[in-house]
Amino acid sequence: MNFNEIIKNNKNNVRNIIRLITKQDNEDIEQEVYIKIWKNKEKYREKGSFKSWVNTIAKNTSKDYLKSAVVKNEQNSTSDELALNNIKDKKNNPEDSLILSERQKIIIEAIDSLKPKFKEVIMLCEIEGHTYENAAKKLNCPLGTIKSRIYNAKKDLAEKLKDLL
Repeated sequence: MNFNEIIKNNKNNVRNIIRLITKQDNEDIEQEVYIKIWKNKEKYREKGSFKSWVNTIAKNTSKDYLKSAVVKNEQNSTSDELALNNIKDKKNNPEDSLILSERQKIIIEAIDSLKPKFKEVIMLCEIEGHTYENAAKKLNCPLGTIKSRIYNAKKDLAEKLKDLL
């Protein structure tokens, strides 16, 4: 397992997960994810895809960051500071919410426009987080077919969402 390859192959996905959960780009969390991967690489079992394992580490690390950030914020802020922060957040939220909502609509429409067999595997593996092996069992088809469908579905989505990316 070449660690530089792991980073290269998962960099965008890890960043997207961090951004989705924390609503910000955070290189410290990203670095922490890679440290956890490196420290725990011996614990990885090839029951699921390596990508799913990395995604889980990124999700959990991001959630842990949010938990610690909330606790720190509550401990260090007075009620007046919290009120001011809430006012500032509300000022930015409608625009941010609209942009996020529009992006989500575009992504959902792109997924809905996929061929049914592609949509099915994207929903199972990428949205619901099932392993390729589990999806193969659920759909009663070979693992290679799942991998092929995932590849083709992602290729179609990349084309459909190229303006969004």
